Amino acid sequence: MNKEAILKDINSKFEKDIISLLDKSPTRVYIDIKPEAITKITPYVFRNLGARFNIASGVDCRYHMEILYHFIIEDINLLISFRVKLDKKKALEIDSITNIIEGANWVEREIHELLGINFKGHPDLRKLLLPDEWPEGVYPLRCDYKEWDKKAIRDRGV
Repeated sequence: MNKEAILKDINSKFEKDIISLLDKSPTRVYIDIKPEAITKITPYVFRNLGARFNIASGVDCRYHMEILYHFIIEDINLLISFRVKLDKKKALEIDSITNIIEGANWVEREIHELLGINFKGHPDLRKLLLPDEWPEGVYPLRCDYKEWDKKAIRDRGV
């Protein structure tokens, strides 16, 4: 399948779950989806289209948290990023994709630990990067992060 056929296929199968589609370049596409759709779309893209899960990334935006799930279809060099926006006024949670793609385990743990997004159904959301003494509920990559350790010198990141 070529890029156009893949996008048409995704759009027809998940029309009610897709908010918008940005065809950024010949090799890059962003698809905004409803949060509850990630566990419906992921198995299709991963298994049926043969896409490889590249990585997920999280960003704290002004009014929402954003998670981007990046998949690549190597045969045609197409990177598809599914973007999910979580309203900060609501619970910051989304279903985990680890039961579909085991390789998402650590990146979901990282996003949980650094941004405070709960991945429902994740098998193990314990700390991955931060020290054991790091307090619960303090997320260093959030825009509203306040230093909790008055003795800390953080001139090289967290």
